Amino acid sequence: MSTNITWHEGNISRIEREKLLGQKGLTIWFTGLSASGKSTLASALEQQLLHLGSSCYRLDGDNIRFGLNKDLGFEQKDREENIRRIAEVAKLFADSTTIALTSFISPYQSDRDAARKLHEDSGIPFIEVYVDAPLEVVEQRDPKGLYKKAKMGEIKGFTGVSAPYEPPPSPELHIRTDKLNLKESVK
Repeated sequence: MSTNITWHEGNISRIEREKLLGQKGLTIWFTGLSASGKSTLASALEQQLLHLGSSCYRLDGDNIRFGLNKDLGFEQKDREENIRRIAEVAKLFADSTTIALTSFISPYQSDRDAARKLHEDSGIPFIEVYVDAPLEVVEQRDPKGLYKKAKMGEIKGFTGVSAPYEPPPSPELHIRTDKLNLKESVK
């Protein structure tokens, strides 16, 4: 736990930054089971927003675990810390007027609520997107072979198989990727 630290505001306010850059920052938080389409959807949205001239950046669960969160496993306490860290990073991006697109399973409602509160306490919009597809559909997609490994007991604590996923009760958007194609989902 850090002590003897003080937040340094800098010489420019968020409001001034927004006026100068012509954009407000926010976080769009994609949550859902593995293979539900979170990363695919976030990537497509990132491409569309950039082509429209918006500054945005995608923070992907696997990519973050190659660096910032490479010291974390998949036990509940590590999953909580993973989401806490990424919520802080997303908030920093959004504070800089960038649209932060996060694609993380983030299986626990309490962690997503904490991410939302962190943003709201800073006056930064937070949009939760539940990327939803039934378990049987994501198991059929299984691009990384993770569901198969989990069912064979090779992966312990796998979300949706041997670990829980708590669907958001009231996300801003609920996208059924088993019913909509990618273009429809982005729209």
